[in-house]
Formats: sequence, structure tokens, C-alpha cells
Amino acid sequence: MKKLILGIAIAGSFMANAQEKTEAQSKSPITFGVKGGMNISSLTDGSEEGYSNYERKAKIGFNAGVFANIPVSGKFSIQPELLYNGLGSKIESSIFFDIPAARMNGKETLSLSYLSIPLMLQYNLLPDLYVEAGPEFGFLLGGRSKNEMTQTNNLDGSSSTRSYSGKIAMYMFNKFNFGIGLGAGYYFTQNLAVTARFTAGITEVYKLNSGDTVRNNSLQMGLAYKFK
Repeated sequence: MKKLILGIAIAGSFMANAQEKTEAQSKSPITFGVKGGMNISSLTDGSEEGYSNYERKAKIGFNAGVFANIPVSGKFSIQPELLYNGLGSKIESSIFFDIPAARMNGKETLSLSYLSIPLMLQYNLLPDLYVEAGPEFGFLLGGRSKNEMTQTNNLDGSSSTRSYSGKIAMYMFNKFNFGIGLGAGYYFTQNLAVTARFTAGITEVYKLNSGDTVRNNSLQMGLAYKFK
């Protein structure tokens, strides 16, 4: 009887162990997900000849795409992503003509659309909290520019405004964009996380720029959903 009980216990242990191994093998360590959110983007200041006042400001855009999370050790993982990235900047400028009676103020919203491929190395500070860093490669898809020019006569105060918009001239822009990203994320459920990342541009945005280097900068905030 004792031998029978011992045999059943050993057999049960063997079967349970085999089942655990089968389940572990059937579960891939790689997980996939979707993400999206808001971009607060800007271009670094660049000098512009002929303008007495030239200021670049942040604009709001969005990002959306997919990712894969690949564990490489207990706390480290690699996360490649494929994103649509809406970048750009708002620009305000003033031109004072040789005659003191007139000036022109301009406002422009430059929207640039990129296909971005971040490659982030993530480290889990806690099971649900991670920090990340890595390169981001971008490819310019296109863009639009919206402009508003106001000319003011300083003698009588009269003014006139013209507005126009259209697609950007692609030949004026570098198609490849490279930056470095730093970020963090927190999974408040097993699948859903809040994320934040700042990406500092390294490469020049404009192809025909004789002034200071102009680069893309962006702060991304959003949600990520991991399929498990």
C-alpha cells in the first residue's frame, strides 16, 4: 500500500512538472501591444536673417503605433516600436522695413509627419515600473505649413492680414531624422500603462539651412496596451 501511494505521488509530481514545462514552453516571452498619445513638439531655435524677432514655440500633435517587448534578462527588455509621429513647431516673427512706418508680423504652424522607429532598452525598477533609453530613427512622410502675415502701418495704425496654407516643399527638408529618447512607464493593470518619453533630436531638420542647426524635440505622453 505504501509503495502504491509512493508510486502515485511520484507519478503525480512528474505529470504536474511536465504540464508546467509544457505551459511555460507554450507561452512566448515576447509580448506585443499598441500605444498612442499626445506630442508636445518644438524645433530648436535657429537664427533667421532679416528678422528682428524670430521665436519657435511648442505645438500639439499625436503619436500612435505598435510595439514588441522582448525580455533579455530578469529586469531588462528591448522594446522596438513603429509609430506615426506628428512633430513640428509654431513660429512667430517680425520684420521691420527700412521705412519706420511699417512692420510685418508673421505666425506659422509647421506640422511634420514622421514614421518613427524607436528602439528602447527598458529596465524594471519595480515589477510594474520601468525606465527606458535608446535611439529613435525617423523618416519624413510629409507636412503642412499654415501662415498668417499681418502688415501694420505705424502712422495711422491700419493693418491688413493674409493667411495661406499648403504642403511643405519636401526638397527643403532632410528625410532622415535621428534622436535619443529617455522615458518611463507604469503598468497600473496587467495590460494598461501610462507612458512618458522625451526625445531630443540630433540631426538637422532643414536641408538648406545656413544658420544655426534646427532639430526636432518632443515630449510624448500617452497610454500603452500590452496583449497577454
